[in-house]
Amino acid sequence: MKIKVTSVYVDNQDKALRFYTEVLGFTKKTDFSQGPYRWLTVASLEEPEGTELQLALNNNPAAKTYQQAIFQQSQPAANFFTDDVKSDYERIKSRGAEFTMLPTDVTGSTIAMLNDTCGNLIQLTQLKRW
Repeated sequence: MKIKVTSVYVDNQDKALRFYTEVLGFTKKTDFSQGPYRWLTVASLEEPEGTELQLALNNNPAAKTYQQAIFQQSQPAANFFTDDVKSDYERIKSRGAEFTMLPTDVTGSTIAMLNDTCGNLIQLTQLKRW
């Protein structure tokens, strides 16, 4: 088995697409609609055929409650791994992202956290090499 798609709920799919492509640097993978439903995914430029992230519209009350609760608890909705968290921090910050945690050394990694402007916190993680 493989993980092909995982989801993050967003309050606005167009705004999310702009953020995840123009600020984070992902690429749009799929985008199609059927009636009011829109299937929208992005992928890493480093692995364009790898796992996709669905930017799912948050129009389900249970999902919205979950999204708001983890945001209020400062829990990330997604975690992206990088080889150089400090460089990615500088690049993403220069594109206007709001970081809620600067690059910080923790056990086994360096992490940073940012607001995706669509209701989520996103964590960047660089594993330490021993």
